[in-house]
Amino acid sequence: MKVPRGVATWTRRGILAVVLVAAAVIPGHASSQASKHCLGARCAPEGSILWTHRLPGHWVAEDGVTGTVPADADAYVAANADLAVLGYGTLVAAYHARTGESAWDQVISGFGPGAAIVSVRAWPTMVAVGLEVPVADGSQGWYEVILSATTGAQLGTYPSAQLGGAVWAGKSTVVVVGASAVTSYAKATGRVVWRRATGQVAQTWKVSGRYLYIEETSGGSLSSSPVTALRQIDLQTGGERAIRPAGRAFAGTLVGIVGGVALFEGSGGLSGYSAQSGRLLWPLSARLQQPGTLELIDSSKPIVYVSSGDTLTGLNVSTGLPVSGPVPALSASLYAINSGVALGLDQAQGDLGEAWGYNVMSHRVVWTSAGLPWPHFFVDPTGLGGSISSPRGITLLTTCAAQGAASGNNAPAPCLRPELAAIKY
Repeated sequence: MKVPRGVATWTRRGILAVVLVAAAVIPGHASSQASKHCLGARCAPEGSILWTHRLPGHWVAEDGVTGTVPADADAYVAANADLAVLGYGTLVAAYHARTGESAWDQVISGFGPGAAIVSVRAWPTMVAVGLEVPVADGSQGWYEVILSATTGAQLGTYPSAQLGGAVWAGKSTVVVVGASAVTSYAKATGRVVWRRATGQVAQTWKVSGRYLYIEETSGGSLSSSPVTALRQIDLQTGGERAIRPAGRAFAGTLVGIVGGVALFEGSGGLSGYSAQSGRLLWPLSARLQQPGTLELIDSSKPIVYVSSGDTLTGLNVSTGLPVSGPVPALSASLYAINSGVALGLDQAQGDLGEAWGYNVMSHRVVWTSAGLPWPHFFVDPTGLGGSISSPRGITLLTTCAAQGAASGNNAPAPCLRPELAAIKY
């Protein structure tokens, strides 16, 4: 997922599953105070700071929403049950998710000057790193580099789409969305196991379980053309079938697959369709007083949270009916949700920021972390290979525990002690 520099606005919606966006938090001034840690293997209540680890390279402490970021690149992060992985420039650094101890470092090789990491995703057996690479005609090329999750060794390099990349990894294969096809490669040899042509893959796509769903439009690519079908591709076997709505087209653009329901968002709001038959299950307009926008998906329940007006409402994806009362303006500070507890992050009093858990049913904060200096929050809203591992895992933040003096001319202060922090969530 990306840590954009200088971005003042952001979106928590999963625009395209491959664009792993980071939600930034407005921090206070940097502080050199040490964070409190939860000691002992069993001392890990929600909100505990599990570990912090010094980050390599040059980082800066930006004012405003940007926070602690690399000086000359964008940073990306992913985590699974075993590893927390951070990449920027051409460097990938992996840490043991339980302890924060360094596991391995790898500099991506085989590309010319200007190559830069644009995504990181982690699975138990491998780590996928997306690279943007300048080409001779001045355009950009995209590749997916597969690393061993155990050693960090480069296992293979495959062509990718700009908004594509690795979407699934098993013990012996990896599936990559390329410019005109979805392909399964053998990890050991790079041999093509199966390939499904897709034409120009600019369409929105999502992953749910073992299936990849890709939009088909009457225009043949991502455009204003109506979505006339979903292609469902089995990521293990390559088997595929078309799912078509009863009418001429789906209402809007695919924004998620949750609990067997395909969620489409258009000018009239959100609608739910059966991901098996394409049958319309419910239109949002019949459930809320005004059109809503998908904001959060509960990672452990078939519940989505829709922004309508200045409130956030939980909906059962099977019926579209509300399951929780509207959450007020506080919803602007929420970044992810798991088992009905939303993860928020903001500036505490003084110089430190804090993470907190908000129960959307009882409308109260149920836990608060210790303070962290200069936090920058990483979250994968799509649920694809991101920093929150479900159902119980960690979320990752970059912090600046000590900053130097800025050189003037609105330049950011150098971060003398950049750290990666893991919080239990």
